[in-house]
Amino acid sequence: MNKNEQFVITINRELGSGGRTVGRILAEKLGVPYYDKAVITALEEKFNLSVEEIEKVKGLSHTWWADFKRFWIGTDYSNLYVAGKIAEISRKPDSYSMFKAEEQILSGIAETESCVVAGRSSFYAFRNHPNHLNIFIQASMDFRVERVSRKQNMTPEEALKTIEKIDMMRENYVKEYTGSSRYDTRNYQLVISADGKTEDEIVEQILYYIG
Repeated sequence: MNKNEQFVITINRELGSGGRTVGRILAEKLGVPYYDKAVITALEEKFNLSVEEIEKVKGLSHTWWADFKRFWIGTDYSNLYVAGKIAEISRKPDSYSMFKAEEQILSGIAETESCVVAGRSSFYAFRNHPNHLNIFIQASMDFRVERVSRKQNMTPEEALKTIEKIDMMRENYVKEYTGSSRYDTRNYQLVISADGKTEDEIVEQILYYIG
């Protein structure tokens, strides 16, 4: 990946590995926007974006994402993030049409700006992007249980059950819509273990890899 040209970095991660935080810090260090599932979900919920609606917008302008962001979002993503987290909790499981709409939105983002994207299938959405870096952040179960317990105020038993449930949901989702496993290292250029590292140290490792 050439950071001096328009790029996209995807952060795929295991729950409890700290990958979401890594994505935000990395985006800040690189001076580019950060997007994750919550932001994309919020866009779909707030503006009722479907594949058909996105196609209509794209037909009117090749810079549809830049125009959309300028007129509807601005540069403050905080409200969208909060709305997206609420939507993630309350909404039904993703359908194929929702997956395709997300893919369209992500493609639109990458067409107009460099960015860091965290998500279950972002490695797939950007597989044909000419200047991309797919990263997978994983960790041992002990590390993940400790972190989820601490962050979510859960017992270790509750954290383990939560991790196992979300692992299965994410893997099923990725397999169903991409035909691949999120654990297949061939989907990534860089795989990092979070064990024994802080989020900042992982970011520095990624920046060193980028050069």
